[in-house]
Amino acid sequence: MNESMKQRHRVVVIGSGFGGLFATKALKDAPVDVTIIAKTNHHLFQPLLYQVATGILSEGSIAPPTREILRGQINAEVHLGEVIDIDIKSKTVTSWTPSGTLNDPYDSLIVAAGSTQSYFGNNYFAEHAPGLKSIDDALELRGRILSAFEFAEIETEPDAVEPWLTFVVVGAGPTGVEMAGQIAELAHRTLREDYRRIDPEQARVVLLDGASTVLATFGDRLAAKATKRLKQLGVDVQLGAMVVHIDEHGIEIKDPDGSVRRIESRTKVWAAGVAASPLAKHLANQAGLDVDRLGRVPVEDDCSLPSFPEVFVIGDMMDAGVPGVAQVAMQSGKHVAKIIAARAAGRDVHLPFKYVDKGSMATISRFAAVASVGRFRFSGFIAWLMWLVIHLLYLIGFKQRVTTLLHWTISFVGGGRAERAITRQQVVARRALDTLTPAQSGRPDRVRFPRR
Repeated sequence: MNESMKQRHRVVVIGSGFGGLFATKALKDAPVDVTIIAKTNHHLFQPLLYQVATGILSEGSIAPPTREILRGQINAEVHLGEVIDIDIKSKTVTSWTPSGTLNDPYDSLIVAAGSTQSYFGNNYFAEHAPGLKSIDDALELRGRILSAFEFAEIETEPDAVEPWLTFVVVGAGPTGVEMAGQIAELAHRTLREDYRRIDPEQARVVLLDGASTVLATFGDRLAAKATKRLKQLGVDVQLGAMVVHIDEHGIEIKDPDGSVRRIESRTKVWAAGVAASPLAKHLANQAGLDVDRLGRVPVEDDCSLPSFPEVFVIGDMMDAGVPGVAQVAMQSGKHVAKIIAARAAGRDVHLPFKYVDKGSMATISRFAAVASVGRFRFSGFIAWLMWLVIHLLYLIGFKQRVTTLLHWTISFVGGGRAERAITRQQVVARRALDTLTPAQSGRPDRVRFPRR
């Protein structure tokens, strides 16, 4: 066959998050054709979602269009769709779109669908305590948080005001700590002079966790500093508290002594756990494997699916003894791209994946953060500056960096928040969509993987 007529190596990438995008970009100069399939038209910078939820940033600041990012990469194309089937024996990926299903054959497959919120078997919690995994989640939470102050302002019964001004964040990891800190700053600083009948500074922010410390992975010293700063902000940190029930009006908690108590709260945020995308279980079933307790699929040392060397599972979906953080997704994406590029060029290579831990950071409030980098520990203003620089560097797109820096200046120096518009759609749309049957939504039954 004429060399020019040979079909190029076909790579299908599922997901436009850190793993999928970094893998795709790393294949820019490889002799391959890449198809990236994603449910959204954007790449989401997930570490800053909490700032969208609390009115600091707009969604566009942290979610540039995937097509815009890849428009200069001529060997890559983007398909908007939801993957409903992966046949690893016939090497095809089937995705659903409103106009019908698409079938994409592959020579190499990269599955980087990320993770979802985990409610530890209590999925009904999601209705009243949204997680924070998508732009939709962030906008819904923004609507709920800001609406709570509005409803408190017009409440005619004094006893009914307190539940509206009580905000409960479940989970004291980085996302929970950041959310609690920003809700406290929003109430005690940004909104304090905006209302006539209520005093936003009287808002109560409760941070719950079943563990004995906040930010457990950061070590005792940084955990203690984070706890101290949260309390200075007025956050009520309650540890050893297990959530046993959530409804529209409040949350029930079991304490270490076995007693159950209730906090009346109209606004709850869930930041307590994650689980791999259901696609991980789908792959595991086909390969005869078992997923771990987080739903992740075991992989070989090069991130490939056992017995299927052309299928790579990366980021939050792989059970490889590494944490579920953005750096793992980025590094594993680049790693498998290197293997695929070599194979497409005719070289059979085996490269074990080695994760390089570049540290962890979490903000608590303006001018205060904690950072763990190797053997070094930082806190306070220095850690906050480090956090600013690192997050600006990893944001994709010049426009996103400029607008983010502008909004940070407004919020952290001036005290205002540019993104405080809310709509009813933000608050109710997700629940309305979840009530639709497959026929009403136009989606087949098999599309409906568990949301949480």
